[in-house]
Amino acid sequence: MMRRLLALLLALAALAGCGARAQAGGRLPIVAAFYPLQFVSERVGGDLVRVTNLTKPGAEPHDVELSPRQVAQIVDAQVAVYLHGFQPAVDEAITQNAREQGYDVSGAVTLLHAEDAEHEGHEHGSADPHVWLDPLRLAEIGDHLAQRLSETDPAHAAGYTARAAALHRQLTELDAEFAARLGSCQRRELVTSHTAFHYLADRYHLTQVGITGVDPEAEPSPRRLAEVAAQARAHGTTTIFFETLVSPKVAETIAREAGATTAVLDPLEGLTDPDADYFSVMRANLAALTTALGCYS
Repeated sequence: MMRRLLALLLALAALAGCGARAQAGGRLPIVAAFYPLQFVSERVGGDLVRVTNLTKPGAEPHDVELSPRQVAQIVDAQVAVYLHGFQPAVDEAITQNAREQGYDVSGAVTLLHAEDAEHEGHEHGSADPHVWLDPLRLAEIGDHLAQRLSETDPAHAAGYTARAAALHRQLTELDAEFAARLGSCQRRELVTSHTAFHYLADRYHLTQVGITGVDPEAEPSPRRLAEVAAQARAHGTTTIFFETLVSPKVAETIAREAGATTAVLDPLEGLTDPDADYFSVMRANLAALTTALGCYS
């Protein structure tokens, strides 16, 4: 009796998976919480998957709100790729409706603590979510995602593994480019509108000076503005960085006080250029950094 019941449950699960796959045109339906996770899912899954991004292009992902249709997409997905703690609405939807489908990438890598902009040298107890800005950590996420997709779709495990290995090689090459070009710079202080670049700074031995903390919507105090401006002047900072999805006004204020210019450093939370991808944006970031920091290698 128990064997027949188990067989029936397995058959129902298989039918549910086939139904979701049929709706995706024969491909494995995957939901990704925001762009970097969409990028990895598409690279590892290839033409075997159909990836839906829950964050619209050009939208700020931190405070995303999900529509009923998006919650249904999470429920129907075979795998829902997300980063716990980064988007509360996504965390809640997966916890309440799709625990088995959920794949939290934060478990694939070692996370850094969020930096406290108002008290430099101190860290918050919470984890910094911007892990994808370290190419080697993103490579690890790709490897672990291949394992998860292989468990979900074992018939195509070899393909997932091979594509993850190819992505890992490309990301390792990108890391080598960053290391070579940022190895010998006149300045090593990276002044940013908010502390989204902790992983990048940690990997390449830079010092991040954030005007605000991890939350891009936070307002810096007048004291903090004065501190950053004074620090920028003292270190000969030539560039104050702001981000694509955040107002440049605070960065422009600091730049005026410090006699510096402003430039974009993209945290890759959401693409605004349909022709861009992770690699092109990261290489644009590298070009901006080498100019701003006076790197000559």
